[in-house]
Amino acid sequence: MATFVLRLWLPDRPGALGAVASRVGAVGGDVVGIDIIERGAGRAIDELVVELADEDWVGLLLTEVAEVDGVDIEQVTAVADSLRDPRLDALETAAVLVGAHTTDEAIAELCRHAVRQLGASWGAVVSAVEESVVSCCGTDVPSAGWLLAFLQGSQSSARVANGDSGPDDVVWSPLPQAELALVLGREGMAFRARERRQAAPSHGSSTPGFVT
Repeated sequence: MATFVLRLWLPDRPGALGAVASRVGAVGGDVVGIDIIERGAGRAIDELVVELADEDWVGLLLTEVAEVDGVDIEQVTAVADSLRDPRLDALETAAVLVGAHTTDEAIAELCRHAVRQLGASWGAVVSAVEESVVSCCGTDVPSAGWLLAFLQGSQSSARVANGDSGPDDVVWSPLPQAELALVLGREGMAFRARERRQAAPSHGSSTPGFVT
């Protein structure tokens, strides 16, 4: 049994998801999970967890799904391991942070777990005071200069007023008590509304040291 996650754009209207599920069933697949990532302007972005009897059928699956009127496939990802439960992920992260022996260890674990949970390619914890990267993980992590410029730009009054927080494939979360910020990125795949809320539930309080 092979499991895949399909991220789809589809019309936000009754029957659209049913039509997709019907196409999945036509190739012997089974929809075992559905998550709504974002909605708006008459469109929805959903993630479907699909099980196939044979991983070689994924090409046929994508062809069938693409035939549904108004549906676009943003990404398909093979799930090699068992599906993660976000609630268990949160508990695991909390346990690791509580068990960390040093501040540096806790920061490194926070970065690593955030990358895994959000499906990011890289993560970095940036210090506003030292203007440096305290910890990073993943591949192709941007330079400290780029990360600091991104954080400064994301908090500028003009951009916030316009609802523009920078590149859509980068998300950040303030860690105000430590004067740090966690930045996550993945090339070519935007973070959607649900993922941004998961990464940074509230930007209501700015990160000290980053705002000019």
